[in-house]
Amino acid sequence: MVLKKIILFIIFILVVSCSSKEIKKSVIQEKSLELQVIEAYEEGMKALDANDVLYAAKKFNEAEILFPQSDWAPKSALMAAYSYYKQDYYGDVVAELDRFIRVYPNHKDLPYAYYLLGVAYYEQIVDEKKDLQSIVMAKKTFNNLLKKYPNTEYAIDAEFKLNMINDIIASKEMYIGRYYFDKKKWIAAINRFRTVVDEFDQTIYTEEALHRLVEIHYILGLKNESKKYANLLGYNYQSSQWYERSYAVFDEMYEVNKKKNFSKNKKTNIILRKFKSLFE
Repeated sequence: MVLKKIILFIIFILVVSCSSKEIKKSVIQEKSLELQVIEAYEEGMKALDANDVLYAAKKFNEAEILFPQSDWAPKSALMAAYSYYKQDYYGDVVAELDRFIRVYPNHKDLPYAYYLLGVAYYEQIVDEKKDLQSIVMAKKTFNNLLKKYPNTEYAIDAEFKLNMINDIIASKEMYIGRYYFDKKKWIAAINRFRTVVDEFDQTIYTEEALHRLVEIHYILGLKNESKKYANLLGYNYQSSQWYERSYAVFDEMYEVNKKKNFSKNKKTNIILRKFKSLFE
């Protein structure tokens, strides 16, 4: 009986002792959202440096999604686009930048987004006869950039690329115009050459386009119209070979006389050199 009481007392002491101890809770420390974003961004940068562009883009997209209200979100979106651009994944570049422009319409890096988008279209131009969509979109994007952000560091290169695009488009118009010219489809040819003269007068094809208009109108018997284009060509490009060809359209003896004069001058130069050599 005594033994039983002793055992009960010991159990009571143990229960009281356990209940008096402070109950500790197990707490898992969670990382802050911003810290997770930074880690994802840094992983993306490491992948980009290692040329693993797809994983890099994935991590940048993850950083944007984790905390879309943070300053890291638009930065991550642009880096995702650049990652795709680095490996020439132009379709993904365009998709990312179109979304960036739509989601962040007032962001300070918007000029860069327009510039990179224009370059993505521009670099897809391989053949002016086929890549019409890329040509049109590149021109539209660079024009938007110059209109909205004319004083940015990207404006100079955008303007240069626009001039190149205009040359490409003018080249395409000339190619089609020459085809119609050879097929004697005069009206269709006139329309193409007029497009070059009216819309792309700063390109290298303007002189030839004017000459072609001189030729066609002369062939059609519209000599006053032909002379109008010849005068325009002469006023702007008097030393041009195309002006000389246009002059020949009105003077059938021009080419013959030119060849005679060339031969005569050549002969005179030979005699003069021979004469001078006698006194050396």
